This record gives sequence, structure tokens and C-alpha cells, in this order.
Amino acid sequence: MSKYNRNWNEKIYRRYISEGRGQGAGAKYQPWLTVRDFPSLGIVSRVKGRKTKRVYHLMSTLETNLFYLLDWSDDVLDIREQYPMLNLKEVIEIAETAQIHYPYDNKSGFPYVLTSDFYVDKINGAVVISVKPVSELKNQRVREKLEIERRYWNAKNIKWEIITEREINHTKARNIEWLAQASDLTRFGMVDEQYQEIYGEFLVKQLHFSENKPLHELFTETEQFFKLKKGAGLNIYKNLAYRKKIAVDVSQAINFAEFMPGGKNCE
Repeated sequence: MSKYNRNWNEKIYRRYISEGRGQGAGAKYQPWLTVRDFPSLGIVSRVKGRKTKRVYHLMSTLETNLFYLLDWSDDVLDIREQYPMLNLKEVIEIAETAQIHYPYDNKSGFPYVLTSDFYVDKINGAVVISVKPVSELKNQRVREKLEIERRYWNAKNIKWEIITEREINHTKARNIEWLAQASDLTRFGMVDEQYQEIYGEFLVKQLHFSENKPLHELFTETEQFFKLKKGAGLNIYKNLAYRKKIAVDVSQAINFAEFMPGGKNCE
């Protein structure tokens, strides 16, 4: 849902609309709210997605963890974060019918635009998700705003659900985040022209690599073969795993001893 600790009026509302906020899909979607709108909000993240390659604006650790899981899922086609309920007349009527006070800016008197954390297009249809810590669900005002949201999406025959920390596999989310650190190999000094040759050679080596050998030996062989910097082999592995070219069980805790000699942490 929207946070209300900022200036808000009709002029800003119309500017957001003209900027294309809350509109588009895929790589062209622009969230209604961005992390720049709330510089003091706390733990916010800007994360580049696997599917759309655009940067996502996530307002909490819970949102970030859920995003990694959604972006990893083969059932998910598109994710739109901070998705607005733009028909203010309709949303306000829903609130009034439910006898819930709709939020207005104290200074301008203009109604705020409520947002859902995620609008997710899946293979079998769309679902809207609100992400909330269990502790916040005890708050009456939070429940009222969620009820407005629920009725809005139900009226549009779109599935709506709440997800808390209890429904999120945090180990899996952290593993995906770790793999995502190597999503762009240019950050590690590799150039585009090297990719296909290195990927092909790495996959061949990995296919024929002995199960009795630790993975760090595979990384070292790759680095020596292509004269790459130390650590490049691990990043190639992470990149391929992130792009699902190599099968990795991200739902289980990663054994870092596989990646580094002596079992040292690979970070």
C-alpha cells in the first residue's frame, strides 16, 4: 500500500500520470512509486529483473525476497510492482460502501492513490499480491486498507492475496539473490565477445567434470584456459545458474565448501 509521508496534490497526481507511472507492461512498465519518492523509508531496493531486464523498485526486505521468488518462477510472465488503483472514484466508492475512511492529504485535501505491492501475470492468469509482516496485520488501519484493496480487485475478477514472511522461502530468495550478483559479467571485467565461447567451454567442462572433484577446481580450470582473473570461474557458474543453464537447487542452503578451496565463504 502507499506510504503517505510526502507532499501530495492534484498537480503531482497529474504529473505522475503524464510520466507514465503505473502504466505499461514488461520492460516498459513504470511503477507508481519509486525508491526515490521515499528516501528515508528504510530498507528499500532497486533490483534488475531476469525476465524484463528492467529495474524494480521494492520497498521492504519482504518485497525484495518475494520478488526474487516470483522472478525465478517459470509460471510468472511479468511482474509489476507498486501497482496503482488509478480509478479514484471507484476506489473511494468502495471505501465508502465498506464504511472505511479513505486517505486524503491533510494539506491539499486530494485523495492518495492506493497501490498493490505486486501485479503478477502468470501462465494461468493474473494475481495481485500484498506483502505484509504478520505483526502489521494486527493494525486496524492496515486491515482497513487491505479490505479496500481486496474489494477493488475482486470487483475486477482478479485474484488477490496477502503474503507474509511465513509464506516466503527466505533461503531460496537469498540463494537467488546470490546468483543474481553475477547476472552482468561485464562488472567483473568480461566483454561480450567472450561470452558464448566461455559459456560453451564451461558447460562442456561441467558436463564431464568428475563428481568427486570440488567445483572450485572447475572454476580454476576455466580461468586458466581463458586467462581470466581469479574468481571469474565462480561468477560464470553463478551467471549460468541464474539464467537456468545449469541446474541448481536454490531451495536448499548452499554448501559454500563446494565453491572455494578449504570451504571458505565465496562472497
